Amino acid sequence: MKRIALTSMMIALCTAMLFAGGVQETKTDNSLTYILDKGTFVLGLDDSFPPMGFRGENGEITGFDIDLAQEVCTRMGVELKLQPIDWDAKILDLNSGDIDVIWNGLTITEDRQEKINFSKPYIANKQIIIVQAASGIDLKADLAGKRIGFQLGSSAEGAITSDAATAASFAESFKYQDNVQALMDLEAGQIDAVVVDEILGRYYISKKPGVYAVATEFFGKEEYGIGFRKGEDAFTEEVDRILDEMRADGSAARISQKWFGEDVLLND
Repeated sequence: MKRIALTSMMIALCTAMLFAGGVQETKTDNSLTYILDKGTFVLGLDDSFPPMGFRGENGEITGFDIDLAQEVCTRMGVELKLQPIDWDAKILDLNSGDIDVIWNGLTITEDRQEKINFSKPYIANKQIIIVQAASGIDLKADLAGKRIGFQLGSSAEGAITSDAATAASFAESFKYQDNVQALMDLEAGQIDAVVVDEILGRYYISKKPGVYAVATEFFGKEEYGIGFRKGEDAFTEEVDRILDEMRADGSAARISQKWFGEDVLLND
C-alpha cells in the first residue's frame, strides 16, 4: 500500500512540474465536426452589397456569394442560414459565435488576417472612385476639396486611410452604414464621390446608365476571401476543398456566368 501511495505521489508531482514548466494540452480543432453536427452553416453578410449578397425585389437575400455558399452547404450536407450583420462589427460577430463565417465580398487585409482565418482568395477586386457622369473628376488629385463617401468598416475606408496625402485633401469625409445609401447621396449631389469595391460599384452603376462615371485612378487592388474564426483550420480547409471541386466540375463558373456574364473566379 505504501509503494502504491508513493508511486501516485510521484506521478502527481511530475505532472505538476511539467505544467509548471510550460507544457500545455493540445487543443483539438473540432470546427468542421461542430458545423456538421449542428447541421447549419450561419453566413454573416451586409445585405445591401449587390451582386455578392443583397435583397432582391421580393425582399429575399440573393447574390453571387449566396449561390456559392448554398452549393458548398449542399455538398457538406448542412443547411445554409443567412444572418445580416452590421458590417463594421463583422469580426466581433464572428468571434462571438453569432455567425460561422463572413462571406460577402470580404477583402483580405493584413490587419484582418491577424484576427481571423481566411479561405484562399476567390475573386480579384479594387477600390474604385465613382462620381457623377459630368463631374470631370478622373484622378485622385481631383478629389481635393471634395466631399467623399465610403462605407464604415469597409476596405474602402482602409484604402483611403492608407493614402494619407489624398485623404488629407478632402473637404469632408462621410461614413455610411451601406454603399447603396452613399451612391444615392452621390446621385442627389450630397457628396462628390464614393470610394467602393469595383464588384459592387460597376454592378450598381450598370443599372443607371448615364448617371455615374468611374474615375481612371483607383485606391488599390485586392482580393476577396471567406472569413473564419482563428484556429478553425479544419472548417476553412473543407470549404476551400469544396470550392476547388466546384471550380473543377464547372459549377462555380456557371454561378459566375449567372451574375457577371463571365467566369470571374480566381483559379490556382
